[in-house]
Amino acid sequence: MADLSAFPITTRWPAKNPDIIQLYSLQTPNGVKVSVALEELGLPYEPHYISFAANEQKSPEFESLNPNGRIPAIIDPNGPGGKPIGLFESGAILLYLAEKTGKLIPADAAGRYECIQWVFFQMAGIGPMLGQFGHFYKFAADKVANNSYPVERYRDESKRLLGVLEGRLQGRQWIMGDQYTIADITTFTWIRGADIFYGGREILEYAKFPAVSDWLERCIARPASERGLNIPVKPE
Repeated sequence: MADLSAFPITTRWPAKNPDIIQLYSLQTPNGVKVSVALEELGLPYEPHYISFAANEQKSPEFESLNPNGRIPAIIDPNGPGGKPIGLFESGAILLYLAEKTGKLIPADAAGRYECIQWVFFQMAGIGPMLGQFGHFYKFAADKVANNSYPVERYRDESKRLLGVLEGRLQGRQWIMGDQYTIADITTFTWIRGADIFYGGREILEYAKFPAVSDWLERCIARPASERGLNIPVKPE
């Protein structure tokens, strides 16, 4: 049985099965990236619900694994060299899981880097811009009621990025063509999130991006997505 005692987070969220991947997450656009990927890969894992309402992501135990105090984070008891490894940042976790299994990423070097660049496109653009749009459009609407600039700025930049993705998906089933990869996972969860969490479908004019809309439906319809998008479950 793996020894995870070096990770203080396990004192607050004990592992029932320390021999499998421990996932610390929530059903946010960033959080479900990892659960969807784990479901796609068929890797056994144990999800732990991190409550934002209780500010658990800022607890000393959680920050011992991710000093940035953000979900998701994982512990893999079977890391490089057979030793446990803890990781945070959703993009880094997706890349780690893809390289660990040799799946969800092209095998050839050129394809691998092409895939990684689209992962970075989401991490640096799609996620931050849609996140800021959602913050001002929904959660801070009262604070900017007399100033339309923040919503307009992030709305317009989000739509520009959707246009970039629209161009990429022309004539393609997935971002990398015929292969579904971590580039799709990291991106679709945010575009879905901007709709269901922020109510942004209309104002972001998803209808003007038919290739993106069709691709989004394909991503969501995958059986692994249907499972992973609902993990972790809030404890009763």
